[in-house]
Amino acid sequence: MANKVRFTVCSSSYVVASEESEEYVLGLAEQLDQEMKDIMAATPSASVSTAAVVAALGYLDEMHKALRAADNMRTQIRDYLEDAAKAQAAAEEAGREVERLRRELRYLKAQAGE
Repeated sequence: MANKVRFTVCSSSYVVASEESEEYVLGLAEQLDQEMKDIMAATPSASVSTAAVVAALGYLDEMHKALRAADNMRTQIRDYLEDAAKAQAAAEEAGREVERLRRELRYLKAQAGE
């Protein structure tokens, strides 16, 4: 069930419906409000809408970079899992070879003892 959350950003009031908790939405709104105020303080000619666009671009940039990083991590994990599976198969093969050589050694010792 969606929660209706009221908040203020740059002196404008908003109400949104969200599946997230009120505390979470208010935290996001507070972060956005501060980001926009920082942009307007750094560029006095910037309007509220300009600050909103600049903030949105910054957040989109962060999101895209985070998605790329997550994709890279998934690729690395997949590669590590493939390498681990190959190493496990090689270890199992080496174990079978060791056992075969032990049997052969026992046979040769038995033959030499005759």
